[in-house]
Amino acid sequence: MKIEKSLFGTLKDGQEAHLFTLSNDSISVKISNYGGIITAIEMPAKDGYSENVVCGFEKLDTYISEEYLGNYPYFGAFIGRFGNRIANGDLNIEGQTYKMAVNNGPNHLHGGKIGFDKRLFAPEIIEEKDYVGLKLSYLSPDGEENYPGNLNVAVVYTLNNKNELAIQYYAETDKTTVVNLTNHSYFNLTGFKENILNHELELAATKMTEMTDQIPTGKIVPVKGTAFDFTKAKKLGDAGLEQGYDDNFVFDNEKKELKFAGRLSDKNSGRKVEVYTTQPGMQLYTGYWIPELTIDGTTKFGSFAGVAMETQHFPDSVHHPDFPSTMLKPGEKYDEKTVYKFFG
Repeated sequence: MKIEKSLFGTLKDGQEAHLFTLSNDSISVKISNYGGIITAIEMPAKDGYSENVVCGFEKLDTYISEEYLGNYPYFGAFIGRFGNRIANGDLNIEGQTYKMAVNNGPNHLHGGKIGFDKRLFAPEIIEEKDYVGLKLSYLSPDGEENYPGNLNVAVVYTLNNKNELAIQYYAETDKTTVVNLTNHSYFNLTGFKENILNHELELAATKMTEMTDQIPTGKIVPVKGTAFDFTKAKKLGDAGLEQGYDDNFVFDNEKKELKFAGRLSDKNSGRKVEVYTTQPGMQLYTGYWIPELTIDGTTKFGSFAGVAMETQHFPDSVHHPDFPSTMLKPGEKYDEKTVYKFFG
């Protein structure tokens, strides 16, 4: 087990961003303290050949380029303060209304115009007997992106010899606010030889949030007998949905235990990734809107280049009191965990 640090690049304000490589004898994970971004996960296939299996770039300059940000898919980023959507950007907390940035159609998405995905975090290397890790910390000041409260936030990435990448999220506030943290990695277990429509997915979800224009209606509906039923493994492209999936699935996990959430697999490579989480839901996004990008003269990505499995509280939960709460009050601690376990 080891962790290495290198210079990733320089931001437009002159600050340096670094890249941290966590590795064991089988896999390696690269993470930047800019945006908490997982830039690469290299893992072997059944033939032993290792490849990167997540959407990402080798240079910081690409992440901050106008081409990338112009049709922004949040590759690998740490998402906050509030992952997913808040309808119409309207946030009401303890009788006070906050108008949030509208940056996704009529809605607020992933923390606003400059969310955690574009912030520089203070890094701390972790080296223990059984794992290595990286803690990234940030103070989001009261009023940032119009969210109330000074929010101390930290995300801790750890890799062990069981090929488990754990992501632990922490937050505390001095004023009642909302928090919904996640990671936006897109997986492609073929190593980008193909798109992800032949990947097989199984989810431990018998229900989902009913949605209209990406916003929950408030109803929790069964998936049985629909294109959204992944209780038994099936290919992501089997339903023939033109734009694939961008939907929130519901887990029965009221006790916030670390439980099996899903399994993604690619038959040809033999690669699999299992997801475990304390979170009550997962946004499954099959990447229809991923842009096709030209990087160093090579065309990469495009629709269905990767699939995101974003463990989370439900979209727009601030407007649905029956949903698991995303409110965080002074004296309380936000503490959620997701684990990705890799099999080659």
